Amino acid sequence: MKIYTKTGDRGTTSLIGGERVFKTDERVEAYGSVDELAAFAALLTDRLRALGGAGAEVCDLERVLSRLMTVEALLAVGEGGADKVAPLPDDAVAWLEERIDAMQEAVPAIDKFTLPGGHEAVSLCHVCRTVCRRAERAALRADQTHGVDAATLRWLNRLSDYFYLLGRLLAVRYDARETLWIP
Repeated sequence: MKIYTKTGDRGTTSLIGGERVFKTDERVEAYGSVDELAAFAALLTDRLRALGGAGAEVCDLERVLSRLMTVEALLAVGEGGADKVAPLPDDAVAWLEERIDAMQEAVPAIDKFTLPGGHEAVSLCHVCRTVCRRAERAALRADQTHGVDAATLRWLNRLSDYFYLLGRLLAVRYDARETLWIP
């Protein structure tokens, strides 16, 4: 089977269920942004593997990557496709909240925003956080027009917080300077 089908040459694509839409459709924008996030999260995962000593975080990120694929599929559902994609597991949002809470307990309390940087892994966390926020906004636009599973929207919202706290945790782990924003 060839990778190219030529069916998208006029700016359309198929959603799950067979519905053809323009590639500028809100759902395509949303799952495309989540796909970009997955690529950056994979890069972060690979970077942490190369650095060593972040086994728990790598396992967590592998779980996040799997959930990102589920979210992409949920956002790609069109007419006739609702029964073809399993929803996020019931505990998906709660699991993220547990991980966020645990990381927050492990880092010093702050009352200011942090600036990205200090270590490559920390910076990658901030890239993931910002791409996640964009993906969330795209999913919210898709929700206004087509409806999106509420758990998917909550999960994306928590995921950006997860990446923020992961960056703070990695700053501590790698003894990176965490710069607070002081206007």
